[in-house]
Amino acid sequence: MAAKKIDPHLRTFGAKVKRFRVEAGLSQADLAKLVNVTRSYIALIELGRTRCRKDFSERLGAALKRNDDVAEAWDELVSSAKYPQYYVDFATREATATMLRTYSADIVEGLLQVESYARAILPSDADLLARLKRQEVLKRDPALTACFILDESVLRREVGSPEVMNEQLRHLIELSGRPGVYLQISPTAYYPFVKGSFAIATQSNREESAYAASVFGGETSEETEHLTKANELFAMLQARALNVADSRDFIGKELENRWT
Repeated sequence: MAAKKIDPHLRTFGAKVKRFRVEAGLSQADLAKLVNVTRSYIALIELGRTRCRKDFSERLGAALKRNDDVAEAWDELVSSAKYPQYYVDFATREATATMLRTYSADIVEGLLQVESYARAILPSDADLLARLKRQEVLKRDPALTACFILDESVLRREVGSPEVMNEQLRHLIELSGRPGVYLQISPTAYYPFVKGSFAIATQSNREESAYAASVFGGETSEETEHLTKANELFAMLQARALNVADSRDFIGKELENRWT
């Protein structure tokens, strides 16, 4: 019988609980005693193999002295209202990844967008707040490895206004100098089998998830065949893109020549 697939929301919540526990200097047995459950139940939560109730999450938060953090994690991962349904699984995997790789074919990747650029694209303030919160993954300490490839047409496609584009390209230049961020520009060309934007999130245990955008929204997959194809395509795009330094210079020239 095939093993039951773990819900990525529960897995992400469990990973956060484990991180809070370790930071508090507690063993699973210690935490179990504080909240009056068995050690095995704590293990199931941390593995994402069970869904705890809201009232129990509050007990966890109190025991870990992380009330707000645990409550926020529980609310986000249960409601999932901040993301389109097709994107929810990848968003939860992205939040705990140690490496992210994205290719953007048409607009600036959401993690790299300034507020004015995102506001011009997103339909509501709630979506904007979710986008800005999602960007916090780039501020983690220690920093994750984040590799971004933008098609050069992204830098020339006006979103919002010339002023918005000026701010956005300046932000890209600043981001490209941050530790752990590798931003490259790919020349506009035909790339076999690349149908649009996609992303790969890699966890510390090397598990991966891939997301591919489409006209109907998008799809998240953890199928071996899909992951292999996504990794191959990203490697090909990376090989054909400008290196990081040349990409930064290219963005600067587009900023000066087109958006200043």
